[in-house]
Amino acid sequence: MNIVIVESPAKAKTINKYLGSDYQVLASYGHVRDLPPKDGSVNPDDDFAMTWQVDTKSQKRLNEIASAVKDADRLILATDPDREGEAISWHVLEVLHKKKVLKDKPVERVVFNAITKKAILEAMQNPRQLDTPLVDAYLARRALDYLVGFTLSPVLWRKLPGARSAGRVQSVALRLICDREMEIEVFNPQEYWSILANLKTPSDATFQAGITGFEGKKLGRHSITNEEQANEIRTMLESASYNVSMVTSKPAKRNPAPPFTTSTLQQEASRKLGFSASRTMQVAQRLYEGISIGGETTGLITYMRTDGVQIAGEAMSDARNVIGQDYGDNYVPEKPRFYSTKAKNAQEAHEAIRPTDMFRRPKDAARFLDSDQARLYELVWKRTMASQMESAVLERTTIDIDAKTGTKAATLRATGSVVRFDGFLALYQEGRDDDDEEASGRLPAVDDGAVLNLAPTGTDAKPVEAAQHFTAPPPRFTEASLVKRMEELGIGRPSTYASTLQTLRDREYVELEKKQLVPQDKGRIVTAFLQSFFNRYVEFDFTASLEEQLDKVSAGEMSWQEVLRGFWRDFSGAVTEIKDLRVSEVLDALNDLLAPHIFPEKEDGTAPRACPSCDDGQLSLKVSRFGAFIGCSNYPDCSYTRQLSKSGDGDADGAADGPKVLGQDPESGLDVSLRTGRFGPYVQLGEEAKPKRSSLPKGWSTADLDLEKALQLLSLPREVGPHPEDNKMITAGIGRYGPFVLHEGTYANLTSPDEVFSVGINRAVDALAEKRAKGGGGRGAAAKPLKELGDHPEEGGPINVYDGRYGPYVKHGKINATLPKETDPQAVTLEQALELIAAKASKGGTKKKAAAKKPATKKATTKKAAAKDGAEAAEKKPAAKKTAAKKPAAKKAAPKKSTPTKTAADDAAADDAS
Repeated sequence: MNIVIVESPAKAKTINKYLGSDYQVLASYGHVRDLPPKDGSVNPDDDFAMTWQVDTKSQKRLNEIASAVKDADRLILATDPDREGEAISWHVLEVLHKKKVLKDKPVERVVFNAITKKAILEAMQNPRQLDTPLVDAYLARRALDYLVGFTLSPVLWRKLPGARSAGRVQSVALRLICDREMEIEVFNPQEYWSILANLKTPSDATFQAGITGFEGKKLGRHSITNEEQANEIRTMLESASYNVSMVTSKPAKRNPAPPFTTSTLQQEASRKLGFSASRTMQVAQRLYEGISIGGETTGLITYMRTDGVQIAGEAMSDARNVIGQDYGDNYVPEKPRFYSTKAKNAQEAHEAIRPTDMFRRPKDAARFLDSDQARLYELVWKRTMASQMESAVLERTTIDIDAKTGTKAATLRATGSVVRFDGFLALYQEGRDDDDEEASGRLPAVDDGAVLNLAPTGTDAKPVEAAQHFTAPPPRFTEASLVKRMEELGIGRPSTYASTLQTLRDREYVELEKKQLVPQDKGRIVTAFLQSFFNRYVEFDFTASLEEQLDKVSAGEMSWQEVLRGFWRDFSGAVTEIKDLRVSEVLDALNDLLAPHIFPEKEDGTAPRACPSCDDGQLSLKVSRFGAFIGCSNYPDCSYTRQLSKSGDGDADGAADGPKVLGQDPESGLDVSLRTGRFGPYVQLGEEAKPKRSSLPKGWSTADLDLEKALQLLSLPREVGPHPEDNKMITAGIGRYGPFVLHEGTYANLTSPDEVFSVGINRAVDALAEKRAKGGGGRGAAAKPLKELGDHPEEGGPINVYDGRYGPYVKHGKINATLPKETDPQAVTLEQALELIAAKASKGGTKKKAAAKKPATKKATTKKAAAKDGAEAAEKKPAAKKTAAKKPAAKKAAPKKSTPTKTAADDAAADDAS
């Protein structure tokens, strides 16, 4: 019997069918070992020796693999054909050696780029040994990420409370986003004017020409800077005579783009399909692993983690045949097209992403696929086919025109292009992230020296049109354009882009708004901190050069320990230098670096940092365990606070410079004011010691807030009516988790804040009944789990996933741990649940007994995520320590601590208390 090891059960099932009864294919379910989440797992003092740990679930699978290998004749490692795949094979082999089950059994490594019967059988006939340099490259990257996570992130937590993590690639990608935002904020729009003349040829054909010169001076796009200058030129052109000085027509070719790499697939799927990078990779993984077609599981595309742009000769031949069948022989170039990548650090070790069968057209595959799979497969198929098609042939025409009136002269130009042969454009055209300013459309036939006349082209058009414009700042990055920029700079590898972007969103360092990546204040502060004190490690050239060294390790040209020694020597020294730095010194540096963002120039010319509430206070960045905010230097005498900047949607903060009185409450006669605290805008009634306050709900604009809306907010909670079953009152309100109705301890979410003021008794009763039916009942109600995960391996008792008022959570005993944002509750594993529960218990979020039982678990679990992608887990260590000292209060408040979110009104109350 031959034992074959792959990563996924879906892959194992498919390959098992191809190989027959002499083979048994087992899945490792990804990586089987990882660095233990504790200090010392990578030891720089022992030449970066690593300690590996097998988790409970992987241990069970490894035991099954070991048992099978013990009685086998041969072991075949068939994991993915990249660095991570090589590493998984190495881990499995290391474990089997330790279990002493291999003895003298032959061990072979096979790789295949597609999960098809032909590719699998060919791979089995061409085995090789484990690629040691590729494994070394994995070890170097894993150690680097671990060392950065465990070394840099704790510095962040101590110096910037509320910061989450830093990572080797993550922090550089975040800097790109933040730098772009700073460019946008400091951008000064410049006025310019465009002038177009509507002209008519002797044969009455019309076209437009733009101004290119005036009075012997050449004019560029931004040369005309004011209305006076524009009107002078327009007036001259309205009375000018026009003659064609030169007509130029030149043929041009446009060549197709190469087949997809990982990054270009992510870019095009974002542009054309609206997919995030992570969604693209999920769908591509499914297409690679295989879809059931005619009762047989078949991989539809080749391996999707690659930076190579070449495709196999057989695939090129098949593509050319399909092109000839579908479009004709004139669309097939004389010779096949060969490509090479221009991306920095590209290794091109594998084929580009292409269909496994060129003759499987999208319409034929669609009936076996869901919508997303069908759309992505069509994109891959079209891009691959287009890459082997004939070039498009264009004709670009330029008409230069002289305009004269009296002693004044001007020049104009019209450009256009016509497609003479569409070539690959008949099938596919690559998307763009910026505007394509290339002129298009056919120009009329006209001869040199021809006389032209002015002729408006429409009822509202003028003979000569002058239009005002303003220069625009560079656009924010989209996921597509950021991936493209990272690839150009050589930052990260194809397999890291999706996870890096997802990490930035999970940490709430950036948000995706209208497909644009918008940095949040938390992310900007982390970036500013790193630029101020660890600038070398977020420099683009440094990160790219480190990638080059890691690629040399992959090629066997450099030792992985040598790379780590060079990095660690300088990095550890930089960390040591900042350890004794005071938080006040950090904030002073951030005040200077972020000044254009947090202290923009005021229109009235007053000092940007002058406190609007007191006479001599100066505004400064301040931090708390809930994040950063702007406060006055005269605290506690002056309690002025505000958020760092405008809200994410660009809504200007209407109360940033102090309270804004909206009017008087008709019942009490007290002022109703709009204010801003460290957690956002809120409304307040009067100026008493403990005035009534209410935060503005999400989606409400300070610019649109009036007295009527403010009074509505201050009137909450609102009584909806008695419940028909027990006659007890149902109320409606807006909390830190959104709008709700409440009855006897059961909260049911409403669709929008506006519904709070209009919801009737029937709608409220239905919402409450639906919530209770889902297991979200009130006190004493028995909730039905969404998923049962099994018993706790150490303490016993079931661990289940539930849907709560604040979102899905895992529960063990009396410990409730909220699932991370965007986590699918049905995909949660027992291991993930144990980590969340242990982390929650270690923060004092449950009974004293539970917290006391987990000191070791706390250290381990809070650092596990840090080791994986730049450290997240121990992020709240200072806050957790503080909470632990107040166990009784923490216990009582536990049900309301599913997230650390606070509202603006809570913030204001906290200011008063302090």
